[in-house]
Amino acid sequence: MAAHLRRRYEAGFVTDIDSEIVPPGLNEEVIRLISAKKEEPEWLTDWRLAAYRHWLTMTPPDWAHLQIDPIDFQAIS
Repeated sequence: MAAHLRRRYEAGFVTDIDSEIVPPGLNEEVIRLISAKKEEPEWLTDWRLAAYRHWLTMTPPDWAHLQIDPIDFQAIS
């Protein structure tokens, strides 16, 4: 199986997908960019921004008593 997976793809099928890379991190500029790319109405952008601002005030839950590293949301793209 491993040898098969390492083989070069030979079927010739290609799917071109437009993509745009957003810099790592989440901020109001990124939210506005994503909303604009999706051609969302202004009220939805405002709603997303309000939700983001509220999210910034929140702390991660501690109810599960898990020993996990905190998520670095600013490293995600």
